[in-house]
Amino acid sequence: MDRKDVVLRNETVSDYRTVEELTREAFWNHHVPGCDEHYLLHIMRKSDAFIPELDIIAQVNGKIVGNIVYTKAKIVDDNGNYHNVISFGPISVLPAFQGKGIGRILVEHTTILAKELGHTAVLIYGDPDYYSRFGFTAAENYKIRTADNMYAVPLQALELCPEALSNISGRFLEDEIYEIDEMAAKEFDKGFSPKELLSDLPTQVRFSQLVEMRNPV
Repeated sequence: MDRKDVVLRNETVSDYRTVEELTREAFWNHHVPGCDEHYLLHIMRKSDAFIPELDIIAQVNGKIVGNIVYTKAKIVDDNGNYHNVISFGPISVLPAFQGKGIGRILVEHTTILAKELGHTAVLIYGDPDYYSRFGFTAAENYKIRTADNMYAVPLQALELCPEALSNISGRFLEDEIYEIDEMAAKEFDKGFSPKELLSDLPTQVRFSQLVEMRNPV
């Protein structure tokens, strides 16, 4: 899809339900049967870690087709010092618009914007086959590990400023908002139209493989 056909803007309160429905459609049965990303988005907006300036939606012909949100995060280095970084997710694109470059447009736009806002590095958990397209590399290259001190293939890093992650060997700490209450998520989902739960899909198999790609330090 041509970039000129996509309008990017900040999400507004009036967009919230539409974007939650979009997020549910994007993630339903993708990682696991069902999903909780729409609930995560719902509670994330009220979190102190949420970065409103980086809550961006994509529109095509006036229709909201994608969204990306960011939160504050930290790296605690091996000396116990904390370093501010940011993280994004969920990033959502309506199924009918997936594979058309909407995700790329959202990531590229917001990483440029994040740099302009003074942020120096982005760390995420995601499939390296996808995020390497945007310059993300294995966090292990910077000796950055998970919160439980493991090297993980899905843990990806992007420096927004040269050498932003140099000499910060340590553990990546996401905000606690990502520790989702599964019962609360299921209750929230009852407010949406019923959808079929499916298992053993290729995307779910890939997700399970990525989760297992962890190595001790």
